[in-house]
Amino acid sequence: MTKLKQLWRLVQESHAQPIAGETRLAEIVGPNELGITFIGHSSFLLQLGGRAVLIDPVFAKHLIVLRRQRRPGLRINEMPAIDLVLLTHAHMDHLNIASLRRVVRSTQMLGKKAPDVIVPWGVKDLVAGLGFSHVHEMKWWEKLEVRGLNVTLTPCKHWGARMFSDTHRGYGGYVIEAGGNSIYHSGDTAYFSGFSEIGARLHPQVALLPIGAYFPDSYRTVHTSPEEAVRAFVETGAEWMVPMHFGTFNLGREPMDEPPQRLMAEAARLGISSKIKVLEEGETMRLFEQATKQRAPVFNPHQQSI
Repeated sequence: MTKLKQLWRLVQESHAQPIAGETRLAEIVGPNELGITFIGHSSFLLQLGGRAVLIDPVFAKHLIVLRRQRRPGLRINEMPAIDLVLLTHAHMDHLNIASLRRVVRSTQMLGKKAPDVIVPWGVKDLVAGLGFSHVHEMKWWEKLEVRGLNVTLTPCKHWGARMFSDTHRGYGGYVIEAGGNSIYHSGDTAYFSGFSEIGARLHPQVALLPIGAYFPDSYRTVHTSPEEAVRAFVETGAEWMVPMHFGTFNLGREPMDEPPQRLMAEAARLGISSKIKVLEEGETMRLFEQATKQRAPVFNPHQQSI
């Protein structure tokens, strides 16, 4: 089957069933807590250090003709004012122009300064005219302090072109640090040896890692399987893993409900199931902020959405 036929099959399948899932009100965490809210696909709302951060916010119903399968867990106009947006790369399921415009407008309507945005090298032109207060470009391992948050762009194994020929565009993940907490969002990536180095250099407390679009096996040149994601989690040394990049857009040929099942089966095999939290769209995981990196994180299971 040609690539065009494969794409058309995915588009047809994406329209076959009604959109599932529920949208929730954003859960606001306390001043001494870290909040991680799964919006869907690779989109998250992070609340840390008194700031609100969006990573790869995609609220659109369609990616051109490919329709999402589950609703975003949050509504833009019901979120807190956003201080910072992080974009991992230019692919349309991660950088959605309409969503970014709405995020900027919503924050300004709350009477707040428009958010800053951080992008990998070569991506600045795509977001320069969207109303952000400042556009920061980064290269791998560079570190910036933005609005009281320390942000490092980390390597990954993927690619960054938005269309076909713009191969100059960069890509990566991020580690965000504040209030003694650190969160690693890998971006899209295949398994590679860099997970150990990211862990050794930056010591993330929570790892947000992709588990979908791994079949056929050729897709694993740019995406991790669930088992590879567990291996990556272990190698980062993080205390907690939250999976992403599954269930929202039908990008691979595996069954839509298979990635989290395989993820938890592998975690059970290794005896680390308690360290992995599969969040529903709109669900928030809370951690108490830590005064020092040497202290173990404390998960508060009684203060997460049900």
